[in-house]
Amino acid sequence: MNSYFIALGSNIGDRENYLKLAVYDLQALPSIEVVKLSSIYETDPVGFEEQSQFLNMVVELRSPLSPDELFQYTSSVEKKHHRTRDVYWGPRTLDIDILLYNMENVKTDDLDIPHPRMAQRLFVLRPLSDVLSGTFVIPGEAQSLSELIDHLPDKKGVYVWKQTSGDDVFALFES
Repeated sequence: MNSYFIALGSNIGDRENYLKLAVYDLQALPSIEVVKLSSIYETDPVGFEEQSQFLNMVVELRSPLSPDELFQYTSSVEKKHHRTRDVYWGPRTLDIDILLYNMENVKTDDLDIPHPRMAQRLFVLRPLSDVLSGTFVIPGEAQSLSELIDHLPDKKGVYVWKQTSGDDVFALFES
């Protein structure tokens, strides 16, 4: 069984609902087990800044799927929820990125795991630290997750929007 950490983001429409639908779509595939969810964070856009704030979170999965198979499935989930790629780093209903796969490095035409810019992005590291120990070291990095967060020059623009309860993996989306 493979261990994956997936980042989810949305900044168009009902952002929370898009995250919820993505988690349920992931869980709906019999070969995927959703293990843990981070809190949801509201974050300022990075790169192309002339757009609405995002909601971001991280999901821990277990699955026998290969990284390529999981990528194909997550791409289909994005398309199902009307993801378009009109503007580089632009607005999106749903963005799903594979951050980590076991403790392995994967590089294909479609995938680069660990995600190449995750160590510089607080909107990824903060929710990742909800589901992984602060002492975790991302493959290829010299510092722990906590150290990476501590050494980021800008710690603004990432705020807890909805706290996970920690009890039930889907409790985050219950009213």
